[in-house]
Amino acid sequence: MLVVEDLYKSFGNIQAVEDVSFEVKKGEVFGLLGPNGAGKSTTISMISTLFPPTKGNIIFEGYNILDNPKKIRNKLGVVPQDIALYPTLSGYENLSFWGNVYGLKGAELKKRINEIADIVGLNGRIKDKVDKYSGGMKRRINIGAALLHKPDLLIMDEPTVGIDPQSRNHILDTVLELNKQGMTIIYTSHYMEEVEYLCSRVCIMDEGKIIASGTQHELVELINGKTQINIKTDKIDESLEECLKNISGVYAIKTMDDIISLYGENVDILLAEIIDKVTKYGRRIESIDVKKPNLESVFLHLTGKALRD
Repeated sequence: MLVVEDLYKSFGNIQAVEDVSFEVKKGEVFGLLGPNGAGKSTTISMISTLFPPTKGNIIFEGYNILDNPKKIRNKLGVVPQDIALYPTLSGYENLSFWGNVYGLKGAELKKRINEIADIVGLNGRIKDKVDKYSGGMKRRINIGAALLHKPDLLIMDEPTVGIDPQSRNHILDTVLELNKQGMTIIYTSHYMEEVEYLCSRVCIMDEGKIIASGTQHELVELINGKTQINIKTDKIDESLEECLKNISGVYAIKTMDDIISLYGENVDILLAEIIDKVTKYGRRIESIDVKKPNLESVFLHLTGKALRD
């Protein structure tokens, strides 16, 4: 459905996106995962035709949208990171405004607004003014506005930022239900657990580049499915790192501040030897955290930093 080829975007001397390529298949939830400032929003802004790339191509259903932006605009729904609503109008009035923008009118628009109110779970509050809504309710109406014209491709840019757990869960379940009904979705987030829950395929971005892509299984295999063991000690030096690195079964090691992260298998055996080595070096273990392999483990392994750094 969508092919992004060798995409670049610079703002003056700042290279926001560099050589980004990926394909979104019809009927999937495709994830763009990365920390704030990774280039996710810039990438989807170019796909949404908000501004052109410095270099590269974006092909939608066989058409280069740089040559004909209308080919994608009529079939695209965008949920921006910032709330795009008029606070002094009601939820109904906001949806009516955006419906008119999409060319919906009369009975058709009224029917669609009622359907959207049901989809986002705000039937009882749809006539209330937006400035009376909670943050989560505003996010849900924001999503509703992007769904009015029944887009083929829905782009969601960090749609759960700063909201309560109940609204967050409702949004995640809504995404799954929309996808179940056949909608193709691009979902950006810096919350690893959201992408793991929703997305069939994922691109991990950092500093404007894609550092890994594939299914969740394929990405985890990049670290050979190893378990991550985080050891916090009172002191870390190179000799301790070298000693732990040489333990049989340790696949890789990363150090951040006062935490050493090791990747390996046979966790019970590894833990016993790790504790023994650290103790023999006269270090005090303050905490041990064992994590099964996931997307955050992949990001840490590839970049040497945590996803939310």
